[in-house]
Amino acid sequence: MEEAMVVIVGAGPSGLAISACLNRLNIENIVLEREDCYASLWKKRTYDRVKLHIAKQFCELPYMSYSSNAPTFVPKKGFISYIDDYVSYFGIKPRYHSSVESVSYDGECKKWRIDVKNTFSNVNEVYYARFFIVATGENSEGVIPSVAGLDGFRGEYMHANQYVNARKFTGKDVLVVGCGNSGMEIAYDLSEFNARTSIVARSPVHVVSKEIVYIGMQLIKFLSVKVVDKILMKLCKLKDGDISKYGLQRPKEGPFHLKCTTGRSPTIDVGCLKKIKQGKVKVFPSISSISGNSVGFTNGDVTKFDAIIFATGYKSTVKYWLKDGESLFGDDGMPKRNLENKWKGENGLYAIGFGRNGLLAISRDAKNIAKDIKLILSHQN
Repeated sequence: MEEAMVVIVGAGPSGLAISACLNRLNIENIVLEREDCYASLWKKRTYDRVKLHIAKQFCELPYMSYSSNAPTFVPKKGFISYIDDYVSYFGIKPRYHSSVESVSYDGECKKWRIDVKNTFSNVNEVYYARFFIVATGENSEGVIPSVAGLDGFRGEYMHANQYVNARKFTGKDVLVVGCGNSGMEIAYDLSEFNARTSIVARSPVHVVSKEIVYIGMQLIKFLSVKVVDKILMKLCKLKDGDISKYGLQRPKEGPFHLKCTTGRSPTIDVGCLKKIKQGKVKVFPSISSISGNSVGFTNGDVTKFDAIIFATGYKSTVKYWLKDGESLFGDDGMPKRNLENKWKGENGLYAIGFGRNGLLAISRDAKNIAKDIKLILSHQN
């Protein structure tokens, strides 16, 4: 058993950001990570081509900027290098192979009890903390939707977090399900490696260029969401025309409005839209059923595929192990939207990395949480 002032679960960018902020304030903290490295999603479960889709100045963790010679849109290797420098500079030392089994609040001692299984030593560990921070984020577990016949699919299927690159799919018929950022980028990658690529557009989506998003990020500092959305949608129409004739529908609400109200990001085009227009990537509606290698769609089309890649999002796993988090988390394992401070619950419980607003929001919330803990401790002294 070990006691600590703060225990943080998760050593992704969120957990690292809050640990750095606490270290700057000389507040003792322990970071628990179930994998054998920090930033494991980036190091182990992102495809080679991935880049930060937002300009680097909007993707900084607290108190550290990117180098001046870093590209505007930082690639995977560059971001991992930035994270490595961040961990080293702020002296963050996560405890790896620490799988959190159960977390509950002990009302008698007024501390959080964290039961952990060390998967390397096979030893059970217990931590007690005055403050407990959930930094496992909204991308804990990949989601593959229920599709009739999927279990009998004769080809290969996987979630996008298992996709590395397109080399093994060259010359094959591949279906990507989902036209968000991961889906469109994976479809582009597959087409570049001469896979016969198709993509499923299950719902309306804003497809925008990096340059247009950058304009929006600058304008939102001075103009309302409604005005910025009108400008962006006009720019998209001027650039790409009517994309509905290619099987892609745009939502009626603007991209920034949807981001603010639902957390859903626009799809930032890396070249896939051009391939769709050229007919090199075919667009289908939702899947209705699967039989053998044949995939049926809701428009009546049936096509054979060698592989299916599900870029269908992630879900939080918090509710699996957090027993006394009702003050902060809802049934979906996400912070409740009606809270004034969506990062703070009761009894020293906090959450970071669940805002669906990227690294900029993580940086802001990390600073707020660290300041809040510092304020509480100063009032107790």
